[in-house]
Amino acid sequence: MAEENRTLPEFLLLGFSDLRPLQGPLFWVVLLFYLVTLLGNSMIILLTQVSSALHSPMYFFLRHLSVLELLYTTDIVPRTLADLASQQPRAISFPSCVAQMYVFIVLGISECCLLTAMAYDRYAAICRPLHYSTLMSWRACMAMVAVSWLMGVITATTHSSLIFTLPFPSRPIIPHFLCDILPVLRLASAGKHRSEISVVTATVVFIMVPFSLIVASYARILGVILAMASTQSRRKVFSTCSSHLLVVCLFFGTASITYIRPRAGSSVTMNRILSLFYTVITPMLNPIIYTLRNKEVAGALHHMAKRQVSSL
Repeated sequence: MAEENRTLPEFLLLGFSDLRPLQGPLFWVVLLFYLVTLLGNSMIILLTQVSSALHSPMYFFLRHLSVLELLYTTDIVPRTLADLASQQPRAISFPSCVAQMYVFIVLGISECCLLTAMAYDRYAAICRPLHYSTLMSWRACMAMVAVSWLMGVITATTHSSLIFTLPFPSRPIIPHFLCDILPVLRLASAGKHRSEISVVTATVVFIMVPFSLIVASYARILGVILAMASTQSRRKVFSTCSSHLLVVCLFFGTASITYIRPRAGSSVTMNRILSLFYTVITPMLNPIIYTLRNKEVAGALHHMAKRQVSSL
């Protein structure tokens, strides 16, 4: 035990080495998705910063969501692309694995909390419009964002402390393309029970509780929408929520399947597919959803493009 603690192990990430014929095509697909993610989320950040039509709490949260998505994918995808290009399992040092998981947890938990804050913003705007300016003051918005980051840091620190103080084999092999919580935890040779309790608790608190709060907010919003006499008013109100609802379903759906699904019903291939979905595909889809389904964002984008063309 003492020897294991003095010598930090190197983790071997298997990645997609068992799917060698698919690694080449998968490299180009992941690279394309990553570039679209960088472009789309950068565009959202720029639009919500420079367009006066998007200076509201909803787009303030959206800007922070895009920042999270950029950091989230950049924590995972460049390393994954390098592994796919090598077409061989590659080692990752102990400190690098700790850092990757820490950043991954911080950003994932922060996004859970931020999506909940965005749902509360829609609830305040639709159900309590007379009090909206008070409930969603800039101080309140800043506090919500700060609390989101704080919850991420607290959870990441707790998880990392519990997981990486466990004894690992001298050459641990991770059947994954990233240092995710459960694959790394299952490698530890002792003390897993305490860490598994921590993982389950965090899953319930930071996936199910925020999701329940979001569902409760939209239940109240649905009640208000159904009470409206005008069909046009219903459509207008629903259109302001539809983008957020789609993003919530994508994020919480894949997270719930990954971390709440029984271990007996999981497989290495399915785990990697799900992880690809929420680390590569979902961050790419979010700016597309908000651009296509949100008229204000689409309008701001059209206005900025038109202004750029006219200045040429």
